[in-house]
Amino acid sequence: MTNNEQFIAVPSGRAHIIRWLLLAVLVCLMIGLITPMMTMTKFYIIDNSFSVISGVYQLYLNGQYLLLVIITAFSIVLPILKIYVLFILVGNHSTEPKKLQRYMHLMHEYGRWAMLDVMVVAVLIVTVKLGAVASIEVHYGLYVFGTAVLLLMMITRWVVKLTSVET
Repeated sequence: MTNNEQFIAVPSGRAHIIRWLLLAVLVCLMIGLITPMMTMTKFYIIDNSFSVISGVYQLYLNGQYLLLVIITAFSIVLPILKIYVLFILVGNHSTEPKKLQRYMHLMHEYGRWAMLDVMVVAVLIVTVKLGAVASIEVHYGLYVFGTAVLLLMMITRWVVKLTSVET
């Protein structure tokens, strides 16, 4: 974001579409957070299925507070915050240039961390994939969560494009 950029409100017709897409992303994110993402099978006998929420709960029970904070922040809190900020940006009350500029700055700052939640899941899959000792079966929760993250990235890019004009 440069100092030469000027910010404008999202056109109302597109804002309506974006709000519906954001609602769909929120639903996908919630489904992705609570449904099983994967099942880990150890020694072909013991099965453990987990979702993001159940994984966070297990981290709490095991006293892994640093991982708990990182995963909660980047996989739950920040995506919900991003959806909230995007709703504000495309809302009817977002025509104040200073507020719009502040929210756009927040979106640019968050953009650096946008894929960390996907990376966390990928690292988890790679580290647990132990061949004969353990195997991972991926479930639809991972796909729904990934879809929500990708849609959120595309909507963010669309809103940024609609609200900034080079001068």
